[in-house]
Amino acid sequence: MTHPPYLREKARAIRVEKRLTIDEIAERLALPRTTIYHWVKDIPIPRARPGRPFPSEAQRRGNDSMREKYRLLRESAYARGASEFDDLCAVPTFREFVCLYLAEGYKRTRHEVAICNSDPAIVALADRWIRRLAQRPPAYCVQYHADQDLRAVQTYWGEVVGVPPERIGLQRKSNSGRLAKRTWRSEHGVLTIRIGDTLLRARLQAWTDRIRAEWV
Repeated sequence: MTHPPYLREKARAIRVEKRLTIDEIAERLALPRTTIYHWVKDIPIPRARPGRPFPSEAQRRGNDSMREKYRLLRESAYARGASEFDDLCAVPTFREFVCLYLAEGYKRTRHEVAICNSDPAIVALADRWIRRLAQRPPAYCVQYHADQDLRAVQTYWGEVVGVPPERIGLQRKSNSGRLAKRTWRSEHGVLTIRIGDTLLRARLQAWTDRIRAEWV
């Protein structure tokens, strides 16, 4: 039996966009499984891993709905950031914080706000604003070299950001101990301030976009 060409194109589109199995496409289009197989056999979909089967169509719809929900929340937070920018710029050091994040902040993900530096003045400024803007306290971690006094490093940064030394996590630098003749300029290591906050990250994006637009 010859089927209309549009059905083949629809089957292939569903395979790509919805990542449906051959059985699911056959059921959706009310067509034989063998027909669907010949139409889409060249389009692979990710294989299910042991103990983690493919999500059902209902699960996929739920996931799509959740993604849309958070997309709208991010857009709302971005709009909020754009509208509040001018008022916040009237607050001392806010603009400096945004410029600092634009230059030094972590931008690879839309779900996290993070900044690292070895200068205590820069770290203190960033910490004050992140704690002021976020809904919960950030986490701290210092990169150190093998020849450093770890307790002294934790105590130093704890005093800078006003937290107990135990709150300062430790991460050994990957090249620690391999720079025999180095001149150590960051004697207290490099501190990272980090918090998972999607909405604050969206607001920050709006602020940095405004600053960047002024420079162009």
